[in-house]
Amino acid sequence: MRASINLDIFKTYDIRGIYPDDLDEPTAQRIGRAFVEFLGVKSVAVGRDMRVSSQPLFDAFAQGVTLQGADVIDLGLTSTDELYFAVGKFGYTAGAMITASHNPKEYNGFKLCREEAIALSADTGVFAIRDLVARGVFSSVKTAGRVTQRDVVSDFADHCLSFIEVRNMKPLRIVVDTGNGMGGLIVPAVFQRLPLEVIPLYFELDGTFPNHPASPIEPENMADLQSAVRKHKADLGAAFDGDADRVFITDERGELVGGDMVTALVAKMLLRKHPGSTILYNLICSRGVPELIASAGGNGVRTRVGHSIIKKVMRERNAIFGGEHSGHFYFRDHYYADSGLIALLVVLELISQEGKRVSELLRPLVRRFRSGEINSRVADAPAKLKELAQRYADAREIDYLDGVTIQYENWWCNIRPSNTEPLLRLNVEADDATLLEKKRDELLALIRS
Repeated sequence: MRASINLDIFKTYDIRGIYPDDLDEPTAQRIGRAFVEFLGVKSVAVGRDMRVSSQPLFDAFAQGVTLQGADVIDLGLTSTDELYFAVGKFGYTAGAMITASHNPKEYNGFKLCREEAIALSADTGVFAIRDLVARGVFSSVKTAGRVTQRDVVSDFADHCLSFIEVRNMKPLRIVVDTGNGMGGLIVPAVFQRLPLEVIPLYFELDGTFPNHPASPIEPENMADLQSAVRKHKADLGAAFDGDADRVFITDERGELVGGDMVTALVAKMLLRKHPGSTILYNLICSRGVPELIASAGGNGVRTRVGHSIIKKVMRERNAIFGGEHSGHFYFRDHYYADSGLIALLVVLELISQEGKRVSELLRPLVRRFRSGEINSRVADAPAKLKELAQRYADAREIDYLDGVTIQYENWWCNIRPSNTEPLLRLNVEADDATLLEKKRDELLALIRS
C-alpha cells in the first residue's frame, strides 16, 4: 500500500485522477473494499473502458470487492450506459465503471452506482467511500467472493433499439466518430440492425487516443467529423466521448449542433409517443427548448446543472426524458440514466419520420444567439453573484436555482460557480447578435473587475 492516499481524486460525481500518480492498484483495491462496505452488497457488476490502465485497475478493484466478501460480475469492455443498463436490467445491487470519460489518456477513475443504476455522488456515497478508503480499516469476512464473466452487449443493443420503431427507419448516411473509445464496440452492435450507411471514424479501441482526444465537447475534436460529413454528403454526424455515454452531433452541412438543441429534438419525438409527458432541461439550455416542449404538449421542468440532480428530479416527477447542454441525455426507461446512443437513435427516428434535414428541423429553434460557456476566475464567487443580482435588479425575473439567472424580455444570462475551482461560468442568450455581444462584454467586465 502506498504511503498516502490522494483524497483529491474523490470528486462531486465520481472518482478520477492520473494513473498511477493519483490512482494506483492499491488505492483501487481499497476503493473496491470501501464500496462493498458502504453499500453492504453481495455482488457488484463491473465494466471498464479501453484505457491502458483500465485492466490493472479492474483487477485490483475486483480483488478488493471479493476480499470484502462480494462477488464480481465482470462485464468486460463496456460503455458507461451499458453498465447502467446491466445493473438496472438484471437487478444487480451495485455497479462500477472504470473510466475517465473524456479526460486525456493518463487519467482513469470510477463511476459508481447502487441498485436500479442510481449513481453515487459526493453527498450520496462518494465522500463516505473516500473516508473509508482513508481509514483503511474494513470489516472481516469469512468467505471471499468470486469473479464471473457476463457479456450483455446483445441485450444492450436490444434495449437501445426498443426506444425506436426500427421498421420505420429510412435509409440514411451518417458519419460516426467514436474517438477510439468504447463507442467503437457498442455502435456497430446496434447500427448493424438498421438500414443505415455508417461511415466510421476511429472505431478501433485504443486507450492512447492516437487521433484526437475523445472529448467532443471541445470543437477542435469535432473537426474530422465535420470534414467527413461534408466529404461524404452525409445526413448527420455524431461523436461520442471515451466511455460513450455522451454524444454530440452535426447537421448535414457539418455545422455543430448544441446539446440543448439535441434535447429539443429528442423531446419532440418522445412527446409524439408519450403525449403530455414531463421533460427536464437544465437552466443553461436555450429558451427554444421549453418553448418546443410546450408547443408539443409536454410539461417542461427547468433544473440545475448536474446528472445527480437531474436524475433525482426525474424520479420525483416521473419525467420521461431529461437533457443537458453538455451532451448528457437521460431516459426514464433507461433506468433514469444517460445514454448518448439512445438519444442519437431517437434523433435519427425523427429525421426518418419527418423526412427533413437536421438543419430544417432546427430552423424554428435556432432563432437566438448564444455565448457558450465562458469561465472567469474570481476571488469571492458569492460576493460577485450578489453584486450582479444588484446590478440587474430591474430584470423581469431573477432566480437562484443554480448561481443566479437574470432574465429580460430579449436576453437572459446565468452565472454559476464551479463545483471544483474558484470560477464563475457565464452563459448568455439574446435575440440578436449585437445585443449578445453587448451583454456578454458588459457581464464579463463586471465579473472580472
